[in-house]
Amino acid sequence: MADNHKKDEIILQQLEVIRTMTEHNLSRMGSDFWGAPAPAPGSGAPESKTAAPEAKADGGTEKAAEAAADGTDQAAPPPEKLEDLQAELDGYIGLARVKREVKTLVNLVKVHQMRKENGLPETEMSLHMVFSGNPGTGKTTVARIMARIYHALGILSKGQLVETDRSGLVAGYVGQTAIKTRKVLEKALGGVLFIDEAYALNGGGDNDFGQEAIDTVLKYMEDHRDDLVVIAAGYDGLMDQFIRSNPGLESRFNRFLHFDDYTPQEMLEIFRMQCRKGCYELDEDAAAAVQELIARENTDPVSFGNARGVRNLFERVLVCQADRLARQETVRREDLMRLTAEDVRRAGETEREDAQ
Repeated sequence: MADNHKKDEIILQQLEVIRTMTEHNLSRMGSDFWGAPAPAPGSGAPESKTAAPEAKADGGTEKAAEAAADGTDQAAPPPEKLEDLQAELDGYIGLARVKREVKTLVNLVKVHQMRKENGLPETEMSLHMVFSGNPGTGKTTVARIMARIYHALGILSKGQLVETDRSGLVAGYVGQTAIKTRKVLEKALGGVLFIDEAYALNGGGDNDFGQEAIDTVLKYMEDHRDDLVVIAAGYDGLMDQFIRSNPGLESRFNRFLHFDDYTPQEMLEIFRMQCRKGCYELDEDAAAAVQELIARENTDPVSFGNARGVRNLFERVLVCQADRLARQETVRREDLMRLTAEDVRRAGETEREDAQ
C-alpha cells in the first residue's frame, strides 16, 4: 500500500507540473523559450527581474489589465538599464536577423535623441513596426522586450505590452467597434499595442467593421505619436497585402522585421532550455531522440509551430516520464529529474496514435 501511495504522489507531482505549464503557456512564452534559465531551487541564485506587466486587451488576469479595467492607474515601473535589455535579447535562442535589426534601431533612436539635445534638425521618425513570420518564432516575445527598450530609452512612459487581435478590437454592431478599439488603445498608451494576425482586420466584406478599427488605431497613432507604439504581426505575404491595402498604414508602418523559422538545432536547444528551467536532465541518447523527433514532426513549420511545437513536445515527454515512473517500484530524486530516450520515443508514438 505504501508503494502504491508513493506512485500516486509521483504521478500527481508530474501532472501538476504539466498543468502549470499548460495554464501559463501563453503568458509565459517569453521566459519559457527565450529567456535565461531559471535558477535551480536552493541554489541561492537571484531570480530574474520582472518585466513591465503585460496587459491583456480582453481584460484578462494580468494586473495591468485589471487596473485599466477598473479605472485605477498603477505607477509606471522604473526604466530598466538598456545594457541589461540588450544582453537579454542577445541571450535569446536564434533570432539573429531580428537582433541585428533591433540593435540598428536602438542606435538610430539614440543618435536621434543626441541631435535633439544638441539643437540639430530632426527628421520625423516612426517607431511603429510590422513583424512577419510563422507561428512560434518569437514575435510576441520580441514585442515585449521592445516595449521595455523604448521605455529605457525614454520614448515610452510606461513600457507595457498590450496584446490583442481582431476579436479584441472589432464588435458586431454599428458604432461599437470604435468604442471597443479605443478601450484597448487607452490601455496601451505609454507602451506598445501588439496586434496579432492584423491582416484579419481587412477584407471582411461590406458589413465588416474591421476598417473602423483600423481607422481608430491610425487616429490614435497620430494623436499619441509621442507615447504609443503599434506593432502589427502576422504571416509574411498577408502582412504585406494588409499594409499596402491602406495609404494610412503604408505611411505609418515603414519598419519591417522578418522572423525566420528555427533550425532543428535551435529547436533542440530550446528543448534543452526547457529542461534546465524545470530541473530536468536529458540523457545523451534522449537528446538524439529529441532531435530525430523534431526533424520528423517539423515537416511544416506552420503546423508544427516552431518553439510552440517544441513546448508541446516537451509536455508530451513529461507525460511519458510520469507513466514510466509510475511503473517503478522505487523512485529517487534523480529519477524525477531524468528524461530518457524511452520517454521521447514514447512521446512520438503517442502523437502518431492520436493522429490516427
